[in-house]
Amino acid sequence: MKTRLGRRRFLGIVLSLAISILVCAPVYAQWVKVPARGIPRGPDGKPNLSAPAPRLSDGHPDLSGVWEPNGNRYAVNIARDLKPEDVPFQPWARALAAERADGSRSGEDPTANCLPPGVPHIIASPPPWRLVQTPEYIVIVHELMTTWRQIFLDGRELAEDFTPSWMGYSTGKWEGDTLVVDTKGFNGKTWLDQLGKPTTDSLHVVERFRRKDFGHLDIQITIDDPKAYTKPWTVTEEVHLLPNTELLEFICNENNLDVKHLPGAPAR
Repeated sequence: MKTRLGRRRFLGIVLSLAISILVCAPVYAQWVKVPARGIPRGPDGKPNLSAPAPRLSDGHPDLSGVWEPNGNRYAVNIARDLKPEDVPFQPWARALAAERADGSRSGEDPTANCLPPGVPHIIASPPPWRLVQTPEYIVIVHELMTTWRQIFLDGRELAEDFTPSWMGYSTGKWEGDTLVVDTKGFNGKTWLDQLGKPTTDSLHVVERFRRKDFGHLDIQITIDDPKAYTKPWTVTEEVHLLPNTELLEFICNENNLDVKHLPGAPAR
């Protein structure tokens, strides 16, 4: 994979357990004549990320914006805030996760092979993502691998004969000021994190998005995969707003020369 400036140099999420984040590229490096945005500012003129969360005309919090995780910690280990015994593995899943965790099979990681990280892995991955909110649906555009999600708010339900997918199928509803996103229909090929916690085609993910203030968004994630875990389990991640940036193109498979050097990489 080519070395890129700023976020383009983010290689670890797809190539190793050690993610390396370098200095971001200049703000709006690709654009000129960028219109001013309605960003609350403090006396010093800097964005006031502690200002109240904005709301739309329908009364719901406005979750729109470009968001970024606070580092790579949950992408590496989604259960980093839990005790080891609090991850309720099925025996086979515990054994597989242990085999993957030492890095000897990192070449098998789907993201190392330019395949989608899946949900919820992608929400914790350091490249930023843009949330676009409408009354009928929400779209999340991820810089990572130029991947997108649709979250439908119109009451539809997933059909029984769906095509299994990497990112799943998402529906959402509002519970007060919290957006509850229900995602299922996975193909069972994704890892929950870079340590290699497995998933199956029974994976069911519920995310609860709550914008605490202008610049901070909490995401509570419940993982329910009865084929891999004995019961549902929950983690909470936080992301922060990037008020003065835009997404860049991320073509993972462009001159991707690294994967063949990773332990456990498939023969090519």
